[in-house]
Amino acid sequence: MNLPRVVLAAPSSGSGKTTVATGLMAALTARGLAVSPHKVGPDYIDPGYHALATGRPGRNLDAFLCGPERLAPLLLHGAAGADVAVVEGVMGLFDGAAGRGEFASTAHVAKLLRAPVVLVVDASSQSRSVAALVHGFASWDPELRIGGVILNRVASDRHEQLLREALEEGGGVQVLGSIRRTEAVATPSRHLGLIPAVERDAEALRAVAEMGELVRAGVDLDAVLALARSAPPLPDAPWDPVAEIAELGGPVDSRPVIALASGPAFSFSYAENAELLAAAGAVVAPFDPLHDEKLPDGTSALVIGGGFPEVYAERLSGNSVLREAVTALAASGAPIVAECAGLLYLGRDLDGAPMCGVVDAESRMTARLTLGYREAVALSDSPLAAAGTRLNGHEFHRTVCEPGASPTAPAWGWRGPSGARTEGFTSPTLHASYLHLHWAGEPRLAHRLVRRL
Repeated sequence: MNLPRVVLAAPSSGSGKTTVATGLMAALTARGLAVSPHKVGPDYIDPGYHALATGRPGRNLDAFLCGPERLAPLLLHGAAGADVAVVEGVMGLFDGAAGRGEFASTAHVAKLLRAPVVLVVDASSQSRSVAALVHGFASWDPELRIGGVILNRVASDRHEQLLREALEEGGGVQVLGSIRRTEAVATPSRHLGLIPAVERDAEALRAVAEMGELVRAGVDLDAVLALARSAPPLPDAPWDPVAEIAELGGPVDSRPVIALASGPAFSFSYAENAELLAAAGAVVAPFDPLHDEKLPDGTSALVIGGGFPEVYAERLSGNSVLREAVTALAASGAPIVAECAGLLYLGRDLDGAPMCGVVDAESRMTARLTLGYREAVALSDSPLAAAGTRLNGHEFHRTVCEPGASPTAPAWGWRGPSGARTEGFTSPTLHASYLHLHWAGEPRLAHRLVRRL
């Protein structure tokens, strides 16, 4: 398929690629183009800003979680009907999964997508040296095509002139734009990075509009589009959740209702997870535990993804009617699947605030960040996975969850730098864990959950 596409990368984190990528998406959308937004890696927050910029779901492309063979099909699936796809990278261009070389890096993904790369360079503390930096990145991997550079945080016209002259002398990667240093565009952060767009409402919309204007004023959009259109056709077919489920035996006919937690407290969810549930025959019914006092009508299973329950602990606790409904659903034997934030919500309490009490555990915030990819094996049968199932996942939290006197069986086991570890809680009707999973990497998860209803 011939999909114009471009990957935005940077030499390191903190170079401004989220601002530039989101701004580029917004600027191209303002031109009347249908822009498909994508993010390399497991990040949930940047895709929320991408969605605001484009009006389309922000989607992730993660070689570790989904497998490298699925990334081009997932790109084509998300970009159906789009004029151009913009992919924001992660960390530095060549930074991949720890200890695995380039695997799951932005460079790896760009090569899998056969997409040209635009390098976003923070030029705030350099002039002529920028040429050496860009030359090094452009020549490091001959299989990777760096088709242009966007100079970010440029101080003045004179500074821009020096940067452009150096890059021309250095043999040139094309300069596609220059963005001035500004404090006007702010994306507030807290303990896990940027504050999700869903929590900022009108403020987030304004920030995205400002990013779009910043890029429109400083970047040659026609040149970026020309670069995107130079990407060769992809030989892959789009990923299809219906086809994935068909290979596993097809959907159920009963149309069970699966309640899906959403809203500011539970905003971490991959779009493909819900698409797989729907393809398996479920009616996916979103609800907001901050506001809704009952589960969706006819709920026969519950899925609670990640987010920031620690920020909303008092409000979640205050919605005692819904907490009691969740507890009653669990007592009825309905399957419940929870990741990270969902795990905390199902526990007895979070930082002293009462939660649902489905899991015999107490949770609290800490200063320590737990972060990284995991190669895990399911230790017990659960609604999500059979014992012995091997999956790749991702952890990202600053909380600890301490089991009570009568914990259920652990969900996962894996071996990390500090040795073997078990984690999570399972029963025949419960799966609650810190581990984030992208179900496109293992469609059997959705199929198994719906088949149990």
